[in-house]
Order: sequence, then structure tokens, then C-alpha cells
Amino acid sequence: MSGHSTFVSPFHPPRCLAAAAPAGKAKFTHPGKAILAGGIAGGIEICITFPTEYVKTQLQLDEKANPPKYRGVVDCVKQTVNGHGVRGLYRGLSSLVYGSIPKAAVRFGVFEFLSNKMRDESGRLDSKRGFLCGLGAGVAEAVVVVCPMETVKVKFIHDQTSANPKYKGFFHGVREIVRTQGLRGTYQGLTATILKQGSNQAIRFYVMTVLRNWYKGNDPNKTINPLVTGMFGAVAGAASVFGNTPLDVIKTRMQGLEAHKYKSTMDCAVKIMKHEGPSAFYKGTVPRLGRVCMDVAIVFIIYEEVVKVLNIVWKTD
Repeated sequence: MSGHSTFVSPFHPPRCLAAAAPAGKAKFTHPGKAILAGGIAGGIEICITFPTEYVKTQLQLDEKANPPKYRGVVDCVKQTVNGHGVRGLYRGLSSLVYGSIPKAAVRFGVFEFLSNKMRDESGRLDSKRGFLCGLGAGVAEAVVVVCPMETVKVKFIHDQTSANPKYKGFFHGVREIVRTQGLRGTYQGLTATILKQGSNQAIRFYVMTVLRNWYKGNDPNKTINPLVTGMFGAVAGAASVFGNTPLDVIKTRMQGLEAHKYKSTMDCAVKIMKHEGPSAFYKGTVPRLGRVCMDVAIVFIIYEEVVKVLNIVWKTD
């Protein structure tokens, strides 16, 4: 793989990976490099953008029937900082950091496995197949990593709004959830999470594949500037936000401390529509849009730089 490739295996045809290899010989990204680079990029990205995820989750949990505790994004940030300090905006961060590496492993591994089988004779992955590969990767990461990780994160954030928070930290919280609700307690909202992650990755990989194929044109080895890749990532992230925020809202409600109110994913959707109206399905869109656009752009750029270093210090030829 060449040092300047970005997010190689999902989007590049094998011939694009051969810049550092002997002429005419395609070179695939070593799975270990993809896992390690993705995990590092994901961990850094989470630390940078988590406050927007926190605010998004709080607004989605802030049901009208309560009545609303927050008047908007700024008010949510102000109340959180006044009550808990700046550290309050990072409540639940640990659950995402701990899950970033296995999440990256599943996503990159499954996508690479599927995309390598779906490329055409020239090694090119078209946008429709990129969509399907992204869907498969999203479903896999939802089941293996994202659902339990997100459930713990949402419970932590929601717990902070209680008069007497009961979770003292990540491991204590996980132990309490498993002790009181069993392992099933970490898999609340699985259907909604599968729908959300599957559509998320399908949309993002589709958009990225379209943009990268358009940019490279007839030159599969054309270098893409990291800033251009970041812009492509931001566009892909924005597309996924507008495409599946309603699923994200339902998932968040299904994983909150009051999830017992909903019999199923469909029941949750019906009750939100009945009691709060269609606008409730887009709660938290602004902070989520900010986070996701930064998320996807940052991950692509950092991934690229980490892979450059790994190609120097880790020889897999």
C-alpha cells in the first residue's frame, strides 16, 4: 500500500495499493495495519468530538413530556458545565474509547473481506457494491461492538441527569448493568442499532466511493490530498446524518434508562410520533451533524497519516 492512500481497502481497487510494490503487482493493506490505524484514528477522533455526542444524546433524551430541561444546544452545554464542570461534557467517553479498537477491527475487517470479493476484474469497486459492503460492515459492527458500547454510553449520560447518579465509572457501570439486567441489558435497542449502523456505513461508503471514483477519474493511482479526503469524509458524514437521524433518535430512546416504556423498536417510533410529533425524530441533528462531519473527516485524515508511519516501521511484504 502506498503511504498516500487514504482508507485503502474500502475504496481503492487493488491496483491503487501497489505504488510501493513491484510494478504490476497489486498489494493489499495488511489487516493488522487497518485495525491498528483505524483504532488509533477512532480514539483520537472521539476525544476531539465527544462533547457534541454528549449534547446530542442529552437533547434526544429530553422528552417534551418532562417538560424539556434544555432550550437548545447552547443551553444544554451551559447547564452541564455549570452543574458538572467541563468534565461533564465527557461523561460516557470511556465506553466509546474502550470500544473504538474492536469497532474498527470489525468494520475494516468485514468491509475488506466483502469488497475484495466484489471488485470487478480491474479491481475497481463501484458505488453500488460499496453501498452493500458498507451495509455489511455496519451490521457486523453493530452486533459485535456498537450496541453494547452505545447502550453503556447512553446509560452513563442519562444517569448523570438523575438526582443520585448510580454509576461511578465505566467498569462499575458495566458490572451494575450486567448484575441487574444480565448481559441482555447491554443489548438494548439492538434492532435500532443494526438499522442505524448499517445505514450509516452504507451511506458513508457509498458517498465516499462515488467521490473518490469521480476524483480519480481514469487514473486509479492519482493522489488525493488529505484535506480533499477530509472534505469528502465530511460530505459523506453529513449525508449519513440526514439519512438516518430518526433511527439514531429511536436507538437512543431504546437504550436510555427509561427504555422499559417501549415494547419494541416499532413501538418506540409510534410513541415518539404520537406524543412528540415528527420533529422529535430530528432532535439533536445540529450537534450530531457537527460531530459526524468532524468524525468522518478526522478519521480519514488520521488513518492516512498512521498508515504512512506503519508502512515505514511495519514491513508486511
